[in-house]
Amino acid sequence: MTKVKTLADLKKLREELQKKIHVRESGDHPESTVQVKVAMATCGIASGAKDVMVFLMEELEKRGIDSVVTQTGCMGYCYAEPTIEVTLPGHEPLVFGFVDKKKADEIIEKYIKNGELVDGIIPITYQSINENQEEGQQ
Repeated sequence: MTKVKTLADLKKLREELQKKIHVRESGDHPESTVQVKVAMATCGIASGAKDVMVFLMEELEKRGIDSVVTQTGCMGYCYAEPTIEVTLPGHEPLVFGFVDKKKADEIIEKYIKNGELVDGIIPITYQSINENQEEGQQ
């Protein structure tokens, strides 16, 4: 544990702990916050996903947007890396491909803040196992 020698050290420690508490509390009610998942499999990392993730965490915090940014494994869109999944409260998740810092900034400003769709959405082109079984029963 870090030793506290000054008032500044104490304030810094307090801020760090409050951030951890906020993340924990947000995790209990993820549906009430913006959720961003960054694909960090080998192909995503090689394409720059780490830089995109750091950018998103910093910018969402700077702009005061209540959000949780996490990393995930492969989403199956290797051709479009880096990819991110964004879930706004009360909405279905959207996956964006070819996300660099410029595209991430556009996603924050247009989609997350204003609900406007932006280019780069990867459409859902598959059916779940449950959907396939339901079609077979009809």
